[in-house]
Amino acid sequence: MAARKTRTAVADFEKQFAELERIVARMEAGEQSLDESLADFEKGMTLCRSLREALAHAEQKVQVLVRQGEGEALEAFEPPVEPDAQ
Repeated sequence: MAARKTRTAVADFEKQFAELERIVARMEAGEQSLDESLADFEKGMTLCRSLREALAHAEQKVQVLVRQGEGEALEAFEPPVEPDAQ
């Protein structure tokens, strides 16, 4: 079950990152109206926050695994629950 959850998280990350790349490309083209640019900017910032959080969770998990490899007792990694995710 954990492997499926990890694959889903990776797929979600890649999907969000691809969407962010599309937004950046549209904005760099400079052919959008101000309203479209603002909407894309807002969506891009939301994606950036989500991606940054996903990377932070992955880094924490790596740190737990490294500590395990150094002989410390393995602790179960549970990412913090986001207040708005409930």
